[in-house]
Amino acid sequence: MAAKVFLAVDLGASSGRVVAGLLQDGRLQLDELHRFQNGPVRVGDSLHWDLLGLWSQIQEGLRGAAAKYGSQIRSVGIDTWGVDYGLLGHGDELLGNPVAYRDRRTAGMFEQAFARVPRDEIFAETGLQFLEFNTLYQLLAAKLSGSPMLEAAESLLLIPDLLHWLLTGEKAIEQTNASTTQFYNPRSQSWSTNLLERLGLPTSILGEIVLPGTKLGPLLPHVAAETNLTGVDVVLPGTHDTASAVYAVPASNSAGGLDRRGPNWCYVSSGTWSLMGVETKAPIINDEVARWNFTNEAGIGGTTRLLTNITGMWLVQECGRIWQRDGIKLDWAQLIAKAAAAEPLASVIDPNDPRLVAPDNMPETIAQLCRQSGQPVPESHGATIRCALESLALCYREVLDMIETLTGNTIETINIVGGGSQNELLNQMAADACGRTVIAGPVEATAIGNLLVQVQTAKEVADHAQARDVVRASFPVKMFEPQVGLADRWGEAADRFARLNR
Repeated sequence: MAAKVFLAVDLGASSGRVVAGLLQDGRLQLDELHRFQNGPVRVGDSLHWDLLGLWSQIQEGLRGAAAKYGSQIRSVGIDTWGVDYGLLGHGDELLGNPVAYRDRRTAGMFEQAFARVPRDEIFAETGLQFLEFNTLYQLLAAKLSGSPMLEAAESLLLIPDLLHWLLTGEKAIEQTNASTTQFYNPRSQSWSTNLLERLGLPTSILGEIVLPGTKLGPLLPHVAAETNLTGVDVVLPGTHDTASAVYAVPASNSAGGLDRRGPNWCYVSSGTWSLMGVETKAPIINDEVARWNFTNEAGIGGTTRLLTNITGMWLVQECGRIWQRDGIKLDWAQLIAKAAAAEPLASVIDPNDPRLVAPDNMPETIAQLCRQSGQPVPESHGATIRCALESLALCYREVLDMIETLTGNTIETINIVGGGSQNELLNQMAADACGRTVIAGPVEATAIGNLLVQVQTAKEVADHAQARDVVRASFPVKMFEPQVGLADRWGEAADRFARLNR
């Protein structure tokens, strides 16, 4: 029998792709059909996403899928990053290109928000970590600047919902991405309209929250004609890319199948960001979660993703970009090789230091942080990258301790998925720093999770456990064990790390 084909549109902050998933005999095979660049575009003083450019690239990928797989294609779904949104006005007119989360308009919005609603009350209502680029603060910034687009808006759609609307004409906001806004209540699973009203923000622009696995509808006739896709449904995956990635973790148990607050494994969805956390059966909203800036985001299948954001491969990506700008061309493999040869644990930094969010020069900023903390300043490309990677591993160690405290569980394995799982040097550092087995892979976890929700909606698998069976049967992983004799060195480095910015 011919394979059944499902399509995932997977958009990240730096690139996007259209991937076909071929399901046959209990295995899933991926076929990347189209890859394209993405990134914020500066217009004046603002950073925007090129929404229409992304839409054009998505259609090109879908045309390629139709040409290759035709009537085998069952459905399509889109996942993206969280928090960012677009606005529709009267007659569903798109009101400009969405502003990117790294735009500096939200600087100072914490103070503005907390003057109206105390921080602890916002956390009690939403259970979400405080990041200045959360949708709540983007909307507050727009309001305080007198944005005419916000005043004219009749609908707000998060980025994947906006793209699904372009596909189908249907407006709905998928739950996993809704939960990243900081105006979603994870207990009631509804919008926190009271919070928005206290901040003077509109609530009428918010649409219905729907679950992953929802069949949104068929393609609009003109989209079907443009892409040559017929009889294809749009099925919502976990539209937040981390939700899809976690769905594809090749674990043998999940929060839904346990009586405990979570499983004996945690995950790191590793890319530009490292999202580290655990599946739980319900939100955990208490003083410790708030103090450690963890978040309760909606997972697929009724789970909660208790996690925290860690600045990830952004550190390495930005170093490489700056060096390339200066005429020093080092590809990813060369950077990692130089880091592997550098002196271990010479200097460490806090990856989440605010100065690393959008620095003008990442290598110089890393050097400055080392200098200010009284540590050796990295003198080479390899030393700089090694400092960044070891600091990430130490951050994983710190977060692991927090997860175990919050859940009352002992975490035995760390599952690293996503593009960053290919970084074997960082994987080994994580195993050594944390003293835990690291299971790396699959690399394409986000696309796989997107596809498997569609597969489950089509009743080709019964549930999440069977979907994870498909992952284990289809995609190889690699294991990293803690190396003998390094615990004391990593312990000393962890002590240095704990003193940073404390």
